[in-house]
Amino acid sequence: MRFLDWAVVAAYLIYVIWDGIRMTKHSGNVEGYFLANRSLPWWAVGLSVMATQLSAITLVGTTGQAYSDGMRFIQFYYGLPLAMVILCITAVPFFYRAKVYTAYEYLEKRFDAKTRSLTSFFFLISRGLGVGVVIAAPSVILSIVLGWHEVTTIFVMGLSTTFYTMIGGVQAVTWTDVKQMVVIFLGLSVVLIIILSSFPAEVSVADGLHLAGTTGRLTTIDTSFDLKERYTIWSGLIGALFLFLSYFGCDQSQVQRFLTAKSVSEGRTSLLMSAFLKIPMQFLILLIGVMVFVFYQFQTPPMIFNQVEAIKAETSRPADYQNLQTQYEAAHAAREQAALNFVTVNRQANEAATEVAKQNYLQADAQFNESRKNATEFIKTANENKNFNDINYVFPTFVIANMPAGIIGLIIAAIFAAAMSSISAELNSLATATVIDFYRRHFKPEATDTHYVFAGRVATFFWGIFACIVAMYSTSLGSLIEVVNTFGSFFYGSLLGVFVLAIAVPRSRARGAFFGLLFGIISVWISSRYLDIAFLWFNVVGCLSTVIAGYLISLTVRENTQN
Repeated sequence: MRFLDWAVVAAYLIYVIWDGIRMTKHSGNVEGYFLANRSLPWWAVGLSVMATQLSAITLVGTTGQAYSDGMRFIQFYYGLPLAMVILCITAVPFFYRAKVYTAYEYLEKRFDAKTRSLTSFFFLISRGLGVGVVIAAPSVILSIVLGWHEVTTIFVMGLSTTFYTMIGGVQAVTWTDVKQMVVIFLGLSVVLIIILSSFPAEVSVADGLHLAGTTGRLTTIDTSFDLKERYTIWSGLIGALFLFLSYFGCDQSQVQRFLTAKSVSEGRTSLLMSAFLKIPMQFLILLIGVMVFVFYQFQTPPMIFNQVEAIKAETSRPADYQNLQTQYEAAHAAREQAALNFVTVNRQANEAATEVAKQNYLQADAQFNESRKNATEFIKTANENKNFNDINYVFPTFVIANMPAGIIGLIIAAIFAAAMSSISAELNSLATATVIDFYRRHFKPEATDTHYVFAGRVATFFWGIFACIVAMYSTSLGSLIEVVNTFGSFFYGSLLGVFVLAIAVPRSRARGAFFGLLFGIISVWISSRYLDIAFLWFNVVGCLSTVIAGYLISLTVRENTQN
């Protein structure tokens, strides 16, 4: 990066940290620190809802996912609008009128303290793991840009965000989210324009889309009903629906967002705003990944995007590495020529010739992919790293290598913005659940507001350290966008099941809810270990198992008793 890029990034980081710290004046009491005195406008809450979900994983992991797999991931979000409508009718008025700080407080009123504590505990574990993955994503960027070790970048990113979140509370989180979303949208728009303007003169945007479509990368609907397939319309409409109902309706990081709104109607509007803007925004991010794929049809991409691992392998086995590099470059040259020929022939409207050119291109693309696969397997062997996967390095490497001065800084700032908005919101929600559901409930029920605010800051710091430790082990697990949703899917369905029992099953009792939740978590673990199904279906398994087991156990409790 050049001086201008460093200046843009530094200006952004300094401003965000300063802006977060100045919110301290609004966080002197418990409701101000954790819920912003329930005073925020719907549009700010709506942007915060989107920012909390739009982490750097979305920019880094999703673009890399689209580069290798295309637009199929968009199906993951097809259940989101329906989930938001359901929650606007049920969860928003329910929690807002209950005057709770956390979603789990209600469970004590409905069932008992141990059900509340167990549910909150599982939230803390799932969200603590998730925020670790969120921190890992921008650390990938920093390790490439700065040449630092990933562990160093993890703690720099994680602790800097932890600092302003500790000081400013939810006020700082929400208003910095608003500003960060502006940076994100600006960065995304600029990078897409530059990619499209970088195509060869003889290749139009339509030609690029046609190439991507030929390889299947523009597929947005897969109607096959296959439980093993991660992204189909059914996993999106059913599996992801359960995930989103749980995430936005039972996860404190989201419930806390709409609890800060001025009223029930503004809380509803904030969720609907996210519901109908999220899919277009996600489409844009995926499209950028696909356009990076098209760009690299005519420019030679790195054989290995993770340059640290590439240099390590080249140093240990230089002759083998060079041989693979030669084969890779030849395969790319053949694919580039086949792509240009296909574009030219396709414009001539000769169906027979177009089909021949298409098959030649697909064959060349398959040979190129095989050469890259061989290189990846070589890295795993040479570096003794069987979990190696560099899909998360595609987008940052592309940005550093191809964007002009200043724009690199803007895009890096956008990735930082996405990361910090999610990290801060999730750390704040973890601190809220820790203090309200455990510390105040079980240890210090009569302390002052000042004491609880201090405890919230200590809890924020603890979870920041915990998340950094998780992040150290996350980057080797594959596509980060899949990793974070896989972590969540182990817990979300079962958490949703407890709230279904509480709200929709009048006959349910505390014993049923408590043991039903445990049964749901165990059933998801068994399914992940012994059934070959995609992770989105874990949410369905967890919810149904919890509800069915909880209801049946509740039948063993006499009508006139609560437990």
